[in-house]
Amino acid sequence: MKRIWIAGLAAAGVIAATNVMAQDEAPPDAMQKTTKTTTTTWTVQPEQRTVIHDYVAKEKVRPEVVKEEVVIGAPVPREVDLQPVPEEIYTKVPEARRYEYFDWKGRVVFVDPDSRKVVQIVD
Repeated sequence: MKRIWIAGLAAAGVIAATNVMAQDEAPPDAMQKTTKTTTTTWTVQPEQRTVIHDYVAKEKVRPEVVKEEVVIGAPVPREVDLQPVPEEIYTKVPEARRYEYFDWKGRVVFVDPDSRKVVQIVD
């Protein structure tokens, strides 16, 4: 009798655990509709700052006028013209390669092109 009782408890435990795990999983159609974007930043070393600022000064990158305050993690308005990061920068700052950038008030702002969120501001 004890064995039947223990076997019944074990079976109930397995069924309960399966139900809990099934609730944690999203249905297949919900996973297709979900888009996850993450915004990360990197630490820009002083020599990398120099490379970035030298390029912007040499190429006379036109500053963008943005009415809102530009902060890391916030999206930039659609009217801001983003430029691809040039090879001269990303060969020395490889973290910048996947982003786009613009000049804002003398600062170089790197933006994730998919989400248009600011990932780094180089003073």
